[in-house]
Amino acid sequence: MIVAILMMGGLGIIIGSGLAVASKVFYVYVDPLVEQIEELLPGANCGGCGYPGCGPNAEAIVKGKASPASCVAGGSDLAETIAAVMGMTIEAKEPDIARPGCTYGVEIAAKKFEYKGLSDCQAASLLYGGMKICDIGCLGLGSCVRACPFDAMVMGRDGLPVVLEDKCTGCGTCERVCPKHIIKLSSVTRRILQEYTTDDCTTPCQRACPAGINICEYIRHISEQDYSGAVRVIKERNPFPTIIGRICPRPCENECRRNLVDEPVAINFLKRYAADVEMESGKRSQPYTAPATGRKIAVVGGGVEGLSAAFFAARLGHSPTVFEAQEKLGGLLRKAIANYRLPPDVLDWDIEGVRELGVNTLTNTALGRDFTISSLLQDEFETVLLASGGFDSRAERLGGAAVEEPVPGVHLLIDLIKTGMEKDGAVSIHPDVVIAGGAEVAPVAVDICRKRGAENIFLVFREPKETLAIASKQMEQLENSGANLVFNASITKLTGEDNRLTGIEYEDRTSKKAYVVAAGNLFIDSGRLPEMIFRRTGTAGTGEEAALGIEPVYWEGIQPYNNPFYSEEKGLLSSGEPITDYSAAIRAIAGGRRSAASVHMIMYDMDLALPEKVVNADTEMQDVDALENVNPIKRNIMPACAVSEVSEKCPEIELGFSEEGARTEAFRCLQCGIICYMPDHQRREMKKAG
Repeated sequence: MIVAILMMGGLGIIIGSGLAVASKVFYVYVDPLVEQIEELLPGANCGGCGYPGCGPNAEAIVKGKASPASCVAGGSDLAETIAAVMGMTIEAKEPDIARPGCTYGVEIAAKKFEYKGLSDCQAASLLYGGMKICDIGCLGLGSCVRACPFDAMVMGRDGLPVVLEDKCTGCGTCERVCPKHIIKLSSVTRRILQEYTTDDCTTPCQRACPAGINICEYIRHISEQDYSGAVRVIKERNPFPTIIGRICPRPCENECRRNLVDEPVAINFLKRYAADVEMESGKRSQPYTAPATGRKIAVVGGGVEGLSAAFFAARLGHSPTVFEAQEKLGGLLRKAIANYRLPPDVLDWDIEGVRELGVNTLTNTALGRDFTISSLLQDEFETVLLASGGFDSRAERLGGAAVEEPVPGVHLLIDLIKTGMEKDGAVSIHPDVVIAGGAEVAPVAVDICRKRGAENIFLVFREPKETLAIASKQMEQLENSGANLVFNASITKLTGEDNRLTGIEYEDRTSKKAYVVAAGNLFIDSGRLPEMIFRRTGTAGTGEEAALGIEPVYWEGIQPYNNPFYSEEKGLLSSGEPITDYSAAIRAIAGGRRSAASVHMIMYDMDLALPEKVVNADTEMQDVDALENVNPIKRNIMPACAVSEVSEKCPEIELGFSEEGARTEAFRCLQCGIICYMPDHQRREMKKAG
């Protein structure tokens, strides 16, 4: 009996010890913050947040992968409560809506084969990518409709999914189950930040347009006499439709598929017609904007690019202010284009439309004279975007190509060379100097800097030493000059304190390793100063300095992300960077959108890297080389008067389409998809239905 008791007691001790050890080994730590947030969530486990339940959503919120406002079953009060628990504040949540990105259903689009398997898009896509010839087109089997947890999608008669916007919560379930990535969440912010990828159904004309306007869509609106809708589509990517409709070089028309049978659609003249209808009505059709964020942005430069950046920043919900040195906004468009091509009232109409969207403007206010980058950052602005223009705009601002220093310590290399020719140089040389590019004049530049007191000189070249365009004698001079030579490198960041430059960061283009060097001067071999985004990085003043308002401002300058056509390039003097003025206003508009998107991403600590599969100059896209069942139709010619006949009665050379001419020309559009297009009989049916 005693033995049995001892054995049982011993066994109990062993089991207890084992359980104690196991509890330590297999203990699962639960973050109290996750538990607290999960208790706040409604417990609906509806999946509307994009996660498989409230528990995973709580974990995602704590890890920063989901917003405090991610619960669609909660509401603004719940979002604010969760944000308070997290020690955060939230801005108004912009609704996401699912949007199908395909225009041709399986009933119309050409097929490779008939699919007789399971009615599931995932299964169909595994078989040679699906039964449609188009690599990215919708398969039309309705997997997204069945997956939607809120019954917010139905299949349309054309075999494409239709989103019921009043029911859609933006949970993203449909986006995740679509094997072709056709359905994507859409919002004002997403559309402005978007760069086209090979997963997007883009047309040849749309890809050729520097601004990426959805051309087929606005032409469809014109064909339906919905001119307000057409202008709204245009303004998604172009805030100046009335201007661009008159001066665009029309690269889109070079890629129009109509070229395969006759002549391109008059894409730009149709844009002008819709915009002129809006202007004549006196009532603007403005695009949608995101909720106000309260974030203030300064844009230096009131030309096309600066105004475009401000326009897109306002649409992102921010509060931009444009600072322009001239008396009037518009930049070179106001000075360089004849009135019979671009009347001043047309220019003013589009500019006023930008201001109407919530853009503040200050004219006769020059950077370096009336304010500095650090003074703006010291005041109320979270970021400063520099879009001041090139050498020609500088001559316009100052009555000559005089030296100016909008960015502390940063000058054009030509200004340094000019300084070396004068007794009293206009450029002050600091002990630490960096020169970017300019191989042919580099020996002269180094000599000037040495004579004017420079002690440490870095020359940074993008090219490897072997491919640098410089004579061997000049290279020998540089190597013997005592300057530090850096090859195959890109300058990626500037740093400064108050009104002085303190350093630059450069990156080895092969290893991607970054280096920082001291710099009081940066000289750039280009026709313009770099367009950069400046933000405050902190202060280090004493309490007494802060009380007196003399606390120093530490800042950094970061470039906007590059044109996707040069997506592999990075840093100053890279291909595609606007180091000289844009060759066309439509390209400046595209640059303005990228700058606004970059400002937004920098303020929210988002990665500036371009998305995977971004469309660039080397991207191979599906296309067609012949059209079937499309007969030639003559292009409508824009009515015009001769230059000698320009007068008050005929103020412009090109007079614009009539409504009949515009609708007839719009009918010529083939309403293309990535490879789809409407043959004659389908377009006739569409015209009858309209």
